[in-house]
Amino acid sequence: MTPSEQAKNLTHLIKGFPLAGERPEHWQQAMFAMGCFWGAERRFWQLEGVECTAVGYTGGETVDPSYAEVCTGATGHAEAVLVWFDPGRISYLDLLAVFWQEHDPTQGMRQGNDVGSQYRSGIYYLDEAQEEAAQASRKAFQAALEGVGRGPITTEIGCAKAFYYAEPEHQQYLARNPMGYCGLVGTGVALDQSRVLAALKG
Repeated sequence: MTPSEQAKNLTHLIKGFPLAGERPEHWQQAMFAMGCFWGAERRFWQLEGVECTAVGYTGGETVDPSYAEVCTGATGHAEAVLVWFDPGRISYLDLLAVFWQEHDPTQGMRQGNDVGSQYRSGIYYLDEAQEEAAQASRKAFQAALEGVGRGPITTEIGCAKAFYYAEPEHQQYLARNPMGYCGLVGTGVALDQSRVLAALKG
């Protein structure tokens, strides 16, 4: 059984939902890469309206890669978080705000001390509406960063590819290990959601 298959049999330690399987029809998915997926997953499961999360690998070429393989950088995958959310309780734009604000999207193939292509920043959209929101939010956040003298965003924005669940020990890692490593550090810059909404309406 592959790591992905093993993880799919788990139940979320915080939310209580299976990590895979059927979902309520009104739930939606989102996928993000913010560096080390341990801390990124915790950022999202803490949000009201996020119903389930899982960590894994996306954006590469290898099928069902292992953590060790991904860490070599040879598979092309990014460490990512798959998020299921109730759009009646939290919006995709709210998730984008957390994404932009809770890590540094200007660092290229790294996030703090975590160096390598697997730690790159990415938004992987599931439909056209998510793509439009992601692009508009990037433009708004870039303007905000420039306002405080920060450099260009290096986040990749692309259509979601196959998501392979990470090994069971990585799922909700910081719930099992509350004092565990989390290297995420934001820039202190906020996303102006009203600016994004105006761009989407215009």
